[in-house]
Amino acid sequence: MKTTRLFNFSAGPGTLPLSVLQVVQQHLVSLPGVGMSIMELSHRSSAFEEILGTAEANLRDLMKLPEHYRILFLHGGATLQFSMIPISFLRGTGSVAEYVVSGTWGQKALNEARREGDARVSWTGEKEGFTRAPLPSEINIGADAAYAHLTSNETIQGIQLQDLPLPGTTPMFCDMSSDFLSRAIDIERYALFYAGAQKNAGPAGVTVVVIREDLLERASTDIHTLLDYRVHVAHDSMYNTPPVFAIYVVMLVTQWLRDKIGGLENMGTINEQKSKMLYDVIDQSNGFYRGHARPDSRSRMNVTWHISDDTLATIFARQAQERELVNLNGHRSMGGFRASIYNAMPIQGVRALRDLMLDFQTQYSG
Repeated sequence: MKTTRLFNFSAGPGTLPLSVLQVVQQHLVSLPGVGMSIMELSHRSSAFEEILGTAEANLRDLMKLPEHYRILFLHGGATLQFSMIPISFLRGTGSVAEYVVSGTWGQKALNEARREGDARVSWTGEKEGFTRAPLPSEINIGADAAYAHLTSNETIQGIQLQDLPLPGTTPMFCDMSSDFLSRAIDIERYALFYAGAQKNAGPAGVTVVVIREDLLERASTDIHTLLDYRVHVAHDSMYNTPPVFAIYVVMLVTQWLRDKIGGLENMGTINEQKSKMLYDVIDQSNGFYRGHARPDSRSRMNVTWHISDDTLATIFARQAQERELVNLNGHRSMGGFRASIYNAMPIQGVRALRDLMLDFQTQYSG
């Protein structure tokens, strides 16, 4: 039975900080001062109310979140948000929703929106094989749009958007699932953004939604209770039983980001250094490795590439496994390889992968 930790490059659930896992392990049976496991704790208890409040306070501190934004801890992952957003802000409006489709997840969000109303593609990279992000000048947002929707990081293709300006007062919504808390962002650019926690913020099971308060007034009233953002705001994310354990781990991860890393600016710098290690190997390989994303659109979270000789892929995967580097296979729709180097992936893991790539090229480049 393996007792050492592997370097886990999975696209999600992703690796968690070791120090956080150790705290969870230490307190799993009995939370200090409580006398029971966090997994047994009532969400109506004062102990959990403190955990929930601390998790929210940590997020507000990290993101420098203004008071007129509310934080929700919901179920259903980003996929449920694909539906909740158009149900709330497109259904019955007679307006159009604009979608920037830079990869697979943006397309999935668009498909759900079209169930509720007129959802229009303002830009798509599909014809180019989703290899790049759009230029600001390429995005056409109608003045009558109910909202515009972006996906800030596409995990499958390895595409990451920088902040893109939108004209006028069109509310910008953003799926930030795979680069949430990975860098500092300009909060005021967004009316609503959301993220499944299982990449950078915690374990699977909780979704963080940040919504500007004035947006709540625009939401449809003809929707089911559990799909209504106003209900969740009014009940402080506890209309029904929230994912208690997952929120507890989010609290610990956000403390780690604040106290150990030193904030999102520092985290962004570290993530840039980690991804540069791998992209340098790809760029300097004389074509032995072929990156999928164009250099100006590359993700710092998900590095995607192919080996020029596809017959070597199985050998590379085996050597990675032997070096205890796991979950490097690309998405089934893409093939090749994908290294997901989220916040908690230590730099030692990235160095180990870089060294494998260099050694492998030396061995097989002829």
